[in-house]
Amino acid sequence: MLYIYVTMRKHNGMRPQDIAILLKIVALNGQIWQMSGLSHALFISLSEISESLNRSRIAGLIDYNKKNVNKLSLLEFLEYGVKYVFPQEPGAMVRGIPTAHSHPFMKKLFASENDYVWPDRNGDTLGLMIEPFYAKQVEAVKQDELYYKLLALVDVIRVGRSREVKYAVEELKRVIK
Repeated sequence: MLYIYVTMRKHNGMRPQDIAILLKIVALNGQIWQMSGLSHALFISLSEISESLNRSRIAGLIDYNKKNVNKLSLLEFLEYGVKYVFPQEPGAMVRGIPTAHSHPFMKKLFASENDYVWPDRNGDTLGLMIEPFYAKQVEAVKQDELYYKLLALVDVIRVGRSREVKYAVEELKRVIK
């Protein structure tokens, strides 16, 4: 008997940058994209983009061709899973770029004693540090307002209170669908 073994890359779980990459594809609003373009826009190596898309395909968050985000699956994961898979506790007071409820979109709606920020030495806001999903995230959001908003809304889910989280989830559904 002849046995053929197919080797498949093992899925070792999602990584934080996988969420950031999927949200960037969503922020492109249906534009045709290449992995090299994602790599350039996100400041993530081409090999990391490729590995991330493979993990997301295995998880069912992007289609088999790795071009279209499975929006309903992504929304479900963001609403119910992201805070457990990538938990976050605000850290030390640092200078940075506002995120979560401190993002300009959310700040108009919710008042808070403390601001939350992604660390950035050129940032104009002093706040409690929220760890970005990947090292160069701050540089990437400076170039894309919608991408910045999407990541900040996900941070609301990770660190916000229930009223803020509910609003962030509804806004994500509105933007992503």
